[in-house]
Amino acid sequence: MRQLIDSGQGPRLLDVRTPAEFETSHIPGAYNVPLDLLREHRAELRNHLGEDVVLICRSGARASQAGRSLAGVGLPNLKVLDGGMLAWQAANAPTRQGTPRWDLERQVRVVAGSIVLLSILGSVFLSGLTWVAGFIGAGLTFAAVTNTCAMGMLLGKLPYNRGASCDLDTIVGQLREGSTAGSRS
Repeated sequence: MRQLIDSGQGPRLLDVRTPAEFETSHIPGAYNVPLDLLREHRAELRNHLGEDVVLICRSGARASQAGRSLAGVGLPNLKVLDGGMLAWQAANAPTRQGTPRWDLERQVRVVAGSIVLLSILGSVFLSGLTWVAGFIGAGLTFAAVTNTCAMGMLLGKLPYNRGASCDLDTIVGQLREGSTAGSRS
């Protein structure tokens, strides 16, 4: 894929991570289309995508979800970047670096861990708080089994994780123009 990108004839690269993750580091020429926005507007986005599309996220899980959403509206040649940005960076492939921010998975771990810790400590005073820890554990188990994460989706909507120009009209304009200037490359 690196050769195709370098030649300028590569596939359309859609990075489905949050705008904050995208701003931290991304593949030059990639367009940021957060997963929740892609799911909500997949039919509209489909009209502005070319034949070949590569979906990118941190590790491949969210990109796979995006692929299933886009396949549902008839987009034929979808690929997921194997191993996501983690593998891309491990291969020393070109990336654009921005202001470092915590990725969504790390945010989920700190929030879930904090809730469990506080509920266990609080159970010294209120015994029912141990059920909160159990609820978080059940949620994390469900997230692993289904390869989705409700907490991650909620955290992705926080202002910290949203970009200033991450709306449908801006993204469609970037895709229509074919420019990567708006992709914050």
